[in-house]
Amino acid sequence: MINHTDKHPLDAIRYTKTKAISLDPEVLRNNRVIMGLYNDPRTDIFRVLRTNVLRQLRENNWNSFAITSATLGAGKTFISVNLAIAIAMEGNQSILLVDADLRRPSVSQYLGLQCGLGLVDYLNGEVSLEDILINPGIERLVILPGRHSNNNTSELISSRKMVDLIKEIKSRYTSRIIIFDIPPLFAADDALLFMPHIDAALLVVEDGKNTSDELQHSMHILEQTNVLGVVVNKSRQPIPTYQYGYANETIRS
Repeated sequence: MINHTDKHPLDAIRYTKTKAISLDPEVLRNNRVIMGLYNDPRTDIFRVLRTNVLRQLRENNWNSFAITSATLGAGKTFISVNLAIAIAMEGNQSILLVDADLRRPSVSQYLGLQCGLGLVDYLNGEVSLEDILINPGIERLVILPGRHSNNNTSELISSRKMVDLIKEIKSRYTSRIIIFDIPPLFAADDALLFMPHIDAALLVVEDGKNTSDELQHSMHILEQTNVLGVVVNKSRQPIPTYQYGYANETIRS
């Protein structure tokens, strides 16, 4: 876990039990993890998204949100990883990125991490949380990796152990923001099971694939959730800004 000094919690961060692994810049480049690279002009859009998201979190005293999409392949994990790094680089809080997509976990793949253990192993009671957490060589960022589950993912997500885990990681450090990369809304009921336990959600839609009807249906599903905004990913031409939330951004990935 992360040890902070009491007076200035972000002045000195020491990773004691958390495994530290250095990332390969070439892997990041190939996987479009642009926030981990230097002098990439595309990073500005994630800094803008970071500012909009952090403003809403701070105004509402929230410290957790999920990133989801309407359908598969929209790029929610691409957004999750880059935004997590962007927030860590802002320097005012630590970040825990949780790969909570038990059906198709891919945070580790984006970062080039070889993880033998994941969230599902903790939920099944096989390992402690400290055995799973990874610091990917980026200050203030910790990853809780995922691993594919062959069991009923809905039961794991709705289990008492998962609910208690979310409560624990939300309350442990006041300066930490938790990002949950969760399954797409249309894939199953997994995403809906997360929503009552987190503060807000960020929706990713794929330009040229997701229709306006799918967007409307997504917002209907999320009507009981605080929506931070909509991110339009894979944009190749000018498109209208959707009038939902405040963190509406267009990402040309």
